[in-house]
Amino acid sequence: MLKEKIRELSGKIHGDVITHRRFLHSNPELSFQEYQTSAYIKAYLDELGISWEPMADTGVVGLIRGEKPSDAVVALRADMDALPITEANDVSYKSRNPGVMHACGHDVHTSSLLGTARILQFLRSEFGGTVKLIFQPAEEKLPGGASIMIREGVLENPAPDAVIGQHVMPLIDAGKIGIRSGKYMASTDELYVTVKGKGGHGAQPQQNIDPVLIAAHIIVALQQVVSRIADPKLPTVLSFGKVIANGATNVIPDEVYMEGTFRTLDETWRAEAHKRMKKIAEGIAESMGGSCEFNVMNGYPFLVNEEKLTGLVREYAEDYLGKENVLDLDIWMAAEDFAYYSQVADACFYRLGIRNEERGITSSVHTSTFDIDENALGVSTGLMAYIALKRLGN
Repeated sequence: MLKEKIRELSGKIHGDVITHRRFLHSNPELSFQEYQTSAYIKAYLDELGISWEPMADTGVVGLIRGEKPSDAVVALRADMDALPITEANDVSYKSRNPGVMHACGHDVHTSSLLGTARILQFLRSEFGGTVKLIFQPAEEKLPGGASIMIREGVLENPAPDAVIGQHVMPLIDAGKIGIRSGKYMASTDELYVTVKGKGGHGAQPQQNIDPVLIAAHIIVALQQVVSRIADPKLPTVLSFGKVIANGATNVIPDEVYMEGTFRTLDETWRAEAHKRMKKIAEGIAESMGGSCEFNVMNGYPFLVNEEKLTGLVREYAEDYLGKENVLDLDIWMAAEDFAYYSQVADACFYRLGIRNEERGITSSVHTSTFDIDENALGVSTGLMAYIALKRLGN
């Protein structure tokens, strides 16, 4: 049976996938700088006899064509970039690039897709249809590599019937996956706010226009966008994580600078909220004698898992892993540029368990101690191959 063949093959190549992952982990590259990673992928695809083309500078798109007749096409996506974090793990495959680390598991995603490619290339005489391999740069940095690859035609020639992605999840034990149908992850926008007033001596407030006080009123007032303007049934998050008022104990500064994030799960409300926040901030500043420059940098859209496709992926995963190893996920207000694919094509994005409490592998993504139970690489390669072939109708 196909399932048993894939399991056997994923077992045989497990050591090689670990080798891929450790090489990539040792040699992380930041967003839009993944040149060595790209070269590594191209060389391995050449070794497997898989055709590829470059895209979005460092991106790579491979094609595996089954030898049986079928026009079906499925795309599998992996991201490639690392984060500006100094690794604290004491392991043989520790990052060799100071201040750069695969702290979000993109080394896992890329090495897994290389393993899946090897399985599918070996089985190509047994299936029909085409598998498109998307090795995507710059998930971690706006505007997101997904948006660039889509603009450059990654979903054309041939156009996939479905786009499948997976992402590590430290909250889930290795050997399991998590999945959710429908809206899953939030849009994310960056807020850059400058409040201007008139600085002076802290003991003479009557001679000043205090931008610190204005900024404080703005931060508090903007929370009504979440608590009083947003539909209570629609998840909405507004947070400010950076406030710079460069005065002193007795010095009121001329301006205050702030940075924040706005997240939600509806594109219409997202656009409306931008207008509301800007109007509130500018109005408060003006009413208190100052001014406010409120700028929004649009980030990724919200991610939606197409319900029919996701139902099938769940079915395939339960068949391959066992129903007890496929978990239900809740909405998560983090963001992912895979959302761009989900906005223009049927897409499914699921979570790969990598946790092992007995071995102390519990750190969250985006931390200096993040690591994985490499047994998860057997699941990540085989399951994605199985999902792809089942989706193609084999």
